[in-house]
Amino acid sequence: MGLRFVMRVRFAPSPTGALHIGGARAALYNWLLAHGPSEDGESGPVGRGTFVLRIEDTDRERSTEENVAQILDALTWLGLDWDEGPISQVGNTVRHQEALAGLLADGHAYHSTATAEDVKAYKEKHGADRGFRGEPEPNGAVRLHVPDAGYTSFEDLVRGEVSFPNASMDDPVIARADGSVLYNFAVAIDDLDSRITHVVRGEDHISNTPKQLLVFEALGAAAPRYAHLPLLHGPDGKKLSKRHGAASVQELRDAGYLPEAVNNYIALLGTGFAPDEEFFTMAEMAERFRLDRVSKSPAVFDEQKLRHMNGQHLRALSTEQLTERLEQFTGRSGLAGAVEISREKIQTLADFWPLAGFLFDGPADDPKAFAKVIGSDSGREALSQARAALVELEPFSVEAIEGALREVVERTGVKPGQVFQPVRVAIAGTTVSPGIFESVALLGRDRTIALIDRALAK
Repeated sequence: MGLRFVMRVRFAPSPTGALHIGGARAALYNWLLAHGPSEDGESGPVGRGTFVLRIEDTDRERSTEENVAQILDALTWLGLDWDEGPISQVGNTVRHQEALAGLLADGHAYHSTATAEDVKAYKEKHGADRGFRGEPEPNGAVRLHVPDAGYTSFEDLVRGEVSFPNASMDDPVIARADGSVLYNFAVAIDDLDSRITHVVRGEDHISNTPKQLLVFEALGAAAPRYAHLPLLHGPDGKKLSKRHGAASVQELRDAGYLPEAVNNYIALLGTGFAPDEEFFTMAEMAERFRLDRVSKSPAVFDEQKLRHMNGQHLRALSTEQLTERLEQFTGRSGLAGAVEISREKIQTLADFWPLAGFLFDGPADDPKAFAKVIGSDSGREALSQARAALVELEPFSVEAIEGALREVVERTGVKPGQVFQPVRVAIAGTTVSPGIFESVALLGRDRTIALIDRALAK
């Protein structure tokens, strides 16, 4: 048996805000690669690869400790644990300076005081497609030499071969005049030092890749392999944004989604999984995930489909497990009975309290529902008949309650809803609740009769 390939991947967010769904997708794909089969097809133990977390915090004005904390919190909630890090890019400043000095010393980089106006004038003289080439000067910003001929190319694991003509590329600035390095240079050095084998990120980074490849070439080092993921779109075909619903991981959590459902859904976005399968554990997703199956076309993030999948994941939990999640989400305790009778009607954790909160806090105040269902003579009469059937009922069980209320329906010759809905509005305050028989049983005889009397007294 040959030497096993050891994959090292990284997720490197900039802490300039909350972790958006697109970033979470990139983090998940890297995590799946680190936990999946080896490159030669041999299945290794979970954790065979290495997932490195790096915080690219060189934008000191927008990179805050609060934003770093948000990102770590989001990754932790999703269960995307990292093997190394979090590594601060700013913390590698000494190493960046050493590498920069080396490139200046061997002539791969040079100082230049050229301004944007100088670059514009150069292109006007030599042609808009001609990359800027400066002359070495004693001071100024640091630019990296780009060859005049040939191409800077790479085999993208999603998109295939991507090539940039060197003649059209400007000598990129890799450090400011004060010596502080810029993003593309720092990223290349950090990837090199972390021994990253695969860089998996959004396609908005494609234009950065040739600049980073030139840094590796100047250092005489092998570059990682690259894979650029298509951006996420909303159902309307436009780039995913807040107008499509939740835009960040925290917003999904606050909306009551389960982390396993979020992971499951975003893992399926354009990854070529079997179309007849959509419910996977993290281990199953890692086993199946392959970069060469990722579509080149933008994937559509549809929150309605996520809601459907989330409902599946909710119902896959035991009542005890779901109760624990809901008690943590709502900050309330003693929810087991209400969870048992509500679980089939909710798709997110946030759906639970509007549906079942009346069992704890009393009926909601919905005058329109009351007027429509109980406000008429027939509604009051049906509610009175239901009260009479329940007040002496023994045992006060779900089966007995259903039998008693259905007997009212048969005796009065009305439709079931004309009896059940007045009871529902009396106890819940609205026309939506868990099963009416189960709700009445959970409330108990005394509370149910008291709420019916309260409704009849209005």
